[in-house]
Amino acid sequence: MAVLDQLTSQEAIDLENKYGAHNYHPLPVVLSRGEGVHVWDVEGKQYYDFLSAYSAVNQGHCHPKIVNAMAEQAKTLTLTSRAFYNDMLGKFEKYASETFNFDKLLPMNTGAEAVETALKICRKWAYEVKGIDENEAEIIVCENNFHGRTTTIISFSNDPVARKNFGPYTKGFIKIEYDNLKALEAALENNANVAGFLVEPIQGEAGVYVPSEGYLTQAKALCEKHNVLFIADEVQTGIARTGKMLAVDHENVKPDVLILGKALSGGAYPVSAVLANDNIMNVIRPGNHGSTYGGNPVAAAVAIAALEVIKEEDLANNAEVLGQLFRAELSKFIESSPIVNAVRGKGLLNAILINDAEDSDTAWNICLKLRDNGLLAKPTHGNIIRFAPPLVMTEAQLLDCVAIITKTLKEFEK
Repeated sequence: MAVLDQLTSQEAIDLENKYGAHNYHPLPVVLSRGEGVHVWDVEGKQYYDFLSAYSAVNQGHCHPKIVNAMAEQAKTLTLTSRAFYNDMLGKFEKYASETFNFDKLLPMNTGAEAVETALKICRKWAYEVKGIDENEAEIIVCENNFHGRTTTIISFSNDPVARKNFGPYTKGFIKIEYDNLKALEAALENNANVAGFLVEPIQGEAGVYVPSEGYLTQAKALCEKHNVLFIADEVQTGIARTGKMLAVDHENVKPDVLILGKALSGGAYPVSAVLANDNIMNVIRPGNHGSTYGGNPVAAAVAIAALEVIKEEDLANNAEVLGQLFRAELSKFIESSPIVNAVRGKGLLNAILINDAEDSDTAWNICLKLRDNGLLAKPTHGNIIRFAPPLVMTEAQLLDCVAIITKTLKEFEK
């Protein structure tokens, strides 16, 4: 079979099932093209994308500015490793550092890599700056978190599917309830070895769980009181997704360490980063950490273009306005619908709670019907459906999608 041979959907699915590891359970749709808020399957059917590659494609599929930046750089220089300087990385580091108001940036590729990087920085800071005895540092995390699936990260996950049969697990983490300031305070008060608090401003994989107003502000204050680093994982919530450039911006919180990924490249290329000021980042020295591909010229060019698109097209404001409209319209439907309990979210990161048991297949079946009706979404935690379209969506398109969603949900009310 030639690489460019056209496959049917079933042929493509069969190939993956036979030759690929079964580490995902995709919705049965095979996509071959994307533009803006739309994607098309191999048979040519058009869909609204309401997942945006888990918020990586905030700028829309195949944004011409981002694609052009990637193509032009790829023609010139793709990779040097960090054994040498290249003429793009410094430009990216400066642009992103100034955009997010930090002194320095450490470039990586994936979100999980960036989280691992932040954990290493936090531990090294604990020993060299805070003065914690070596190998005694602990980092506070939250229940129902999702920061990736590396061995270290699953060590502080409470998802049995991600954890079971992957031990032994990495030590050095204290798990507390999310959105619980008393639990955070107790963990800080009772342990002088705490180095950092790693938190998602909104828990995406947990079902778009938005914490109480003031939670982030007070959590940051507690961290400052105890000389603990506040580490914000904005891999999914960052880059305008929630109606601000960062989700922490809703409470004017400045993290000590910021983790970015996904939409940092507009979905065109794997790019992630950790940002911090010199008093923290300077603990990293040659040989402490690295990545052959991290900070490569293509990634740098793509990330600059991706951030420029966010600013030039005012996508944070668009996400804020359309998110309010989306939740208002869905709330009207929910008032008289027995199939949905609630809608929640910020900006264009939203979810609906299906009125059925968490282990039921109702949400999955709803997503199959949404697909049939021209809209793609996926369940999370069984009975929750996440809705996160590209931020380039227009009001007319959003209302069209609301009509598709409500029409589909009505079919399950019987």
